Formats: sequence, C-alpha cells, structure tokens
Amino acid sequence: MNRELNDFVESSFRSIWSVELLLLLYRQQRSWTPEELVSELRSSEVVVTQSIEALVAGGLVLIETDGRVCYSLVDPDNDLLVQQLNDLYRKRPGAVRKVIVQNPADQLRTFSDAFSFRKL
Repeated sequence: MNRELNDFVESSFRSIWSVELLLLLYRQQRSWTPEELVSELRSSEVVVTQSIEALVAGGLVLIETDGRVCYSLVDPDNDLLVQQLNDLYRKRPGAVRKVIVQNPADQLRTFSDAFSFRKL
C-alpha cells in the first residue's frame, strides 16, 4: 500500500464497516436507503448510521434530500484513492484492516475513553 493510500485510510475510516459501506456505494453507483444498506451489508442500523455519518463528515458520501445515500466526493481528487482502495480491498482485505486496527489515533482515543467519567 502506498503512503498516500495508507494516509487516506488512516484519516478516513475508524472501522471496516465504513470501508465496506463506501466500497458498496462506489461499486454500485446508485442511491441506497439506510435500510437497504443494513440488509446488503448484513449489519445493524447503528453501525450503518455511524458509518454514514463518518463518511459524510469525511466528504465521501452524500445524504440526498429523500434520505438515500450515494457515493459523492467533496474532493474529486479522492476518486483515485477510492479506486485504489477498492482494488486493494478486493485483493488484500487484511492489509486494509491492519491499517484501521493499528491506527494510532484510534488507539489513543480508546485508551483515553477508558478514563472518561460521566455525570450521574
């Protein structure tokens, strides 16, 4: 995996579910309802909703006025990175998973969350 793609994966994805969702939208090039995405990905509503929110925040997908979700990039230059991610994930999904799991920012966040206190 080249450095640019590695950086893109580290900065854009907190879970493999987000990768799966983005690549489904990229490959199919159509709008999906959240319910269709839950069914197609065999996931939960919570996971799909969180993934959609993260991808929207990252400028990788768009929620249309009717609530459907589609592949739409804020920065068209990212299209090549998504294409490279798609190719790599088809051939070596473990390499993509490794980058996400070993993301230092997520490890630090997980560690710090263990010490956060909630008001009762």
